[in-house]
Amino acid sequence: MIIKLGATPSTNLYLRQLMNERPLDDFTIVVAREQTLGRGQMGTTWEAEAGKNLTFSVLKRLDMLEMTNPFVLNMCVSLAVFNTLTNLNIPDLRVKWPNDILSGHSKICGILIENILSGNRLVSSVIGIGLNVNQKTFKNLPNVSSLSILSGKMFDLDELVVLFRDALKTAFSDLEQKGTAYVKQSYERVLFRKDKPSTFKDAEGTVFMGFIRGVSKQGKLMVALEDEVLKEYNMKEISLMY
Repeated sequence: MIIKLGATPSTNLYLRQLMNERPLDDFTIVVAREQTLGRGQMGTTWEAEAGKNLTFSVLKRLDMLEMTNPFVLNMCVSLAVFNTLTNLNIPDLRVKWPNDILSGHSKICGILIENILSGNRLVSSVIGIGLNVNQKTFKNLPNVSSLSILSGKMFDLDELVVLFRDALKTAFSDLEQKGTAYVKQSYERVLFRKDKPSTFKDAEGTVFMGFIRGVSKQGKLMVALEDEVLKEYNMKEISLMY
């Protein structure tokens, strides 16, 4: 089921409220023409011109999935977006850990996943996706682009939602049939700046060099420092400077 809204503060919030009111099918989608309080990772806002971009949320039920670690969700969703955009011939795509989608050095998509627990068991997730589609200008936002800028084409938003839904179904089917190791390997293969000398900043503001080697089972970024010493970082502990 796809529910279309004119405007809402947040599609994630709307979907969560709907879940409290009645049972919803797996892969129920809420899509809004305008999202007034769109959020990104760690409390950042997601800015989008009304009617020109995709802001939507998807319910993923996890009752039947063996979820040993919530980061598997990030990997599945990132790969679904990556594969959809690859099929649309968007150039030079990469996943910037943990789940921003880049074309070159420009961000085109952000993902926010909110997990719902029963006790300490993960029962479902609300997957929020913000994708820059037909917007042509971005005020005061460096390193941001859109599908239209990158391809020179305009896209039908309704068609894109269906493509993403199908890609998400495929990604979770791969998880069920091929396992976490396969998903992790696929994710690491498309990681931005993997195995390239990169500059990082830690939580204390110290700048250092290193090489991204992959992600741990818990989803931490694995960075090789001097003498190939491997260190793991949480999201709040490190930022990639390029």
